[in-house]
Amino acid sequence: MIRFLVRRLWYGLWVLFGVVTVVFLLFNVLPGDPARMMLGQRADISSVEAIQRDLGLDRPLHKQYLHYLNDLSPVSLHKHQAEESLIYLDPEAYSYQHLLRAGEYSLVIKQPYLRRSYQSDRPVTEILVNAFPNTLLLAGVSILFAMLLGVVTGTFIALKRKPWLSRGTLVFSVIGMSLPSFFAAILIAWVFAYLLGDITGLRMTGSLYAVDDFGRGEYIAWKNLILPAVTLGIRPLAIVTELTRSSLNQVMAQDYIRTARAKGLSEARIITRHALKNALNPVITAISGWFASLMAGAVFVEYVFDWKGIGVVIVNALEYYDFPVLMGAVLLISAVLVLINIAVDILYARLDPRVRLSA
Repeated sequence: MIRFLVRRLWYGLWVLFGVVTVVFLLFNVLPGDPARMMLGQRADISSVEAIQRDLGLDRPLHKQYLHYLNDLSPVSLHKHQAEESLIYLDPEAYSYQHLLRAGEYSLVIKQPYLRRSYQSDRPVTEILVNAFPNTLLLAGVSILFAMLLGVVTGTFIALKRKPWLSRGTLVFSVIGMSLPSFFAAILIAWVFAYLLGDITGLRMTGSLYAVDDFGRGEYIAWKNLILPAVTLGIRPLAIVTELTRSSLNQVMAQDYIRTARAKGLSEARIITRHALKNALNPVITAISGWFASLMAGAVFVEYVFDWKGIGVVIVNALEYYDFPVLMGAVLLISAVLVLINIAVDILYARLDPRVRLSA
């Protein structure tokens, strides 16, 4: 188990390295000047050049890239005296401990430094820490909604063995898979909040925290989570339902199911203890891959419903060319996906004794 975790974490670090490299290069070939966008269109040339020097944007691209990697690395090399250097060990920026010190250079261990926002000058870590719990809550509720309803519905359809139910599930799966997140978000918001808002009591926009106009102050508005979670969960719900139905049909035809029935076990026990446990393996595998789609779809869903999460942060960062915030958000999502894939592999082995974790 330990060797497996170490090996997968090592692969995950290479994945994150690839993400950093690709996004860094893509962002730097796009047209636009962060310094000019920070100062406005009326900024003079001297002010723009000063901001570029301060941010290190006047350096060659490969030096900017190495500097960014140095900031991200938990173990990094810095100068502790030359304040004009890009690798100056700024005590206000880094939280560090010295490992080795030789001359003007220091090798330190520190928290990965995601820099500061170009627009608000806030630490990127602070921005992400404030926004990510909302996205995690939204994605978690969406996955839970899709898993519970999809497994129950797929199991019911598989056990009923009605051809029209199977065909209807297939049609629903195709529609759910092909429905774009932004279109589904607009449609659901319009129907259930605008047209039926008086009946449902739901709003078209709103985040987890709301402010009461009558003096209660800030409070948690759980009902604002309903429409975004349902919208984000439609696509995984469709695939979970179809996978559960088809997988359970295959499992119910296996020899060990007939043996269990011959031994006199009840149908409910056969389904819950034998059939469903093995049928859920492909469902769990699919959910791990679909979490990436949920994180991507959350960008559109959060923007439509004004849910204050990573999606809104990414959209604003793209709009204002805020490179540190964008890079930090992409890295955070990538790290979460790596950890979730490792957790799914472990859970997969727990559910199926035939699967063994190997290094």
